[in-house]
This record gives sequence, C-alpha cells and structure tokens, in this order.
Amino acid sequence: MPNTLFPSLSVFFPAYNDAPSLPGLISKTFEVLESHVADYEVIVVNDGSRDETAAVLERMRAMYAPRLRVVTHPQNLGYGGALRSGFHAATREFVFYTDGDGQYDTGELPALLALAGPATGLVNGYKLERHDPRHRVWIGTVYNFCARLLFRIRIRDIDCDYRLIRRALLDRIQLTSTSGTICVELVRKLELSGCPVAEIGVHHYPRLHGRSQFFRLRSLALTLVQLLRLWVRLVVFP
Repeated sequence: MPNTLFPSLSVFFPAYNDAPSLPGLISKTFEVLESHVADYEVIVVNDGSRDETAAVLERMRAMYAPRLRVVTHPQNLGYGGALRSGFHAATREFVFYTDGDGQYDTGELPALLALAGPATGLVNGYKLERHDPRHRVWIGTVYNFCARLLFRIRIRDIDCDYRLIRRALLDRIQLTSTSGTICVELVRKLELSGCPVAEIGVHHYPRLHGRSQFFRLRSLALTLVQLLRLWVRLVVFP
C-alpha cells in the first residue's frame, strides 16, 4: 500500500449493453481504489441497456454498497448523455471515467493519480496502441486529427476515454453534446479554462463483448452533424 493515499475520487463508467464486462471491471476498480484512494465512490450510468446490465449492476451493488451507486436512464440518451449524468452524480474532488466495455484497464489509474498536482485540472490518457478492427483504427485516427485541427486542441488523443478531471472545473463548464462529440467539447472547454494538463500513455485492449455504438452509420452521421455545430459554437462564434 502506498504511503500517501489519493484524497478524494469519484469513478464512473458509462455503460450500454456491457453486462459481460462490468463484473470484472467493477471488482478490479474496487481493488485499486482500496489500495490507493482514501475517500472514493464508484458510479455506473446504465444508459438504457437492453441486455442484463441492470441485473448485473443490482448484484454488484449488493456486494459493494454503499460505495457503488447506479444511475439508470430508462431510455438510451447517447454517450454524451451518459457522461453528463456521470459528471453530475460525482461528488468527490476529482472525477475519473472510462468506458464500461473493458477496453481500458483501471489498474493503470494510479499512474494518473500520481500526475494530479495541486493545480492540475486534467490528466488525459492516450492510447499506446489501439486494438480495434482496422477500419475503426483508420476512422479514429482521421477523427482525432480533424477534431484536434478544427478545435485547436493540444492533447494528442481526444478519443481516449481514460480521464481524470478536477470536479471544480466541471462545475464551471456546461456540456451540451449527446453523442461522442462530448469528448471534443469537454477537452476544448477544459483547455480554454487555462488549467494545467498532463498526459500519459495507457494500454488499450480488444473488445471482448458486444459492439461499439459509436461506429454505426447512424451514430457517425449524428456525430458529424453535432461536431460541425459544436465547431461553429466554440470556434467560429465563441
């Protein structure tokens, strides 16, 4: 156990049809937090899942209450809606989130905590190597390049949902996106706040269960429309 525990942390996972991956993800997270954080909570946002996610979370909540809380959307609100609910539910000084599909390892969270200095506002992960089908890697690379260019974002990997954020900064910004463009909106607004930002490489693993919602045609179309609207609002007419 480290000599100094991280003082206060909310961890949350947006989840949509992630029943197979959640038990291992949540159990590993509690192991990590118990060893590295003094005061913590874990939140799962069930974004209108149609599989056994609700039943799995009910069992996990019975095991880890009162540290584990579940926020349930009766209908799917999209990735942006799930993140906004998670940020709203978080109560600790720092907020960490990653996806509920298990493609990132919460065992690497202590490395982010170590970079959170007294003034740090954001510690952002970047994928050391992306383990997805080739077409997803290509789309993700193009999306990341274009978003960084259009929105003048400095961090190297907007598409890496492995982030530690000071909650006081989240309280000062208003997020509106409902799709995956919320990551662009979030990072752009955090960078505009002038807060110090740190980055660290993290591992990305193949998806073992289900399929991504982001890379469906309808989701990509919605993301493109929202991205253009966001660019007009944040860059053209800020």
